[in-house]
Amino acid sequence: MIALGSDHAGFPLKEEIRAYLDSKGIAYKDYGTYSCDSVNYALFGAKVGKAVAVGECEKGILCCGTGIGISIAANKVPGVRAACCSDYFSAKYTRLHNDANILCMGARVVGAGLALELVDVFLNTAFEGGRHADRIAVFEQIEKGEL
Repeated sequence: MIALGSDHAGFPLKEEIRAYLDSKGIAYKDYGTYSCDSVNYALFGAKVGKAVAVGECEKGILCCGTGIGISIAANKVPGVRAACCSDYFSAKYTRLHNDANILCMGARVVGAGLALELVDVFLNTAFEGGRHADRIAVFEQIEKGEL
């Protein structure tokens, strides 16, 4: 299950992503927002972050105007590795090397066509493991205050 979320600026892009997931038969839970009415992106970053961190959803996708603010909010949740991506290479390698579990995008930065390509590569790229697993373990130590 994929967790979806956005603020008002990201809402139209989130709707494009919802339609894409529907067309592919990919299950998701939409954590809002549900319109273009102004809201605080941090609330939706936290909702999706928590859903992923506790295992309610395997991965998440978040959208705001730039993708930056909502990624910062999601990354405040322990266990979240949210990556703001606006190109194919970054979306692929954040899964391969960083085991990112939330993809963040800016609706004012990427168009719907590119966003759907980023969603596709993010959802279909497996974590490479190996030496990268050691680096993920360091992230976890940082979260626990051990480093």
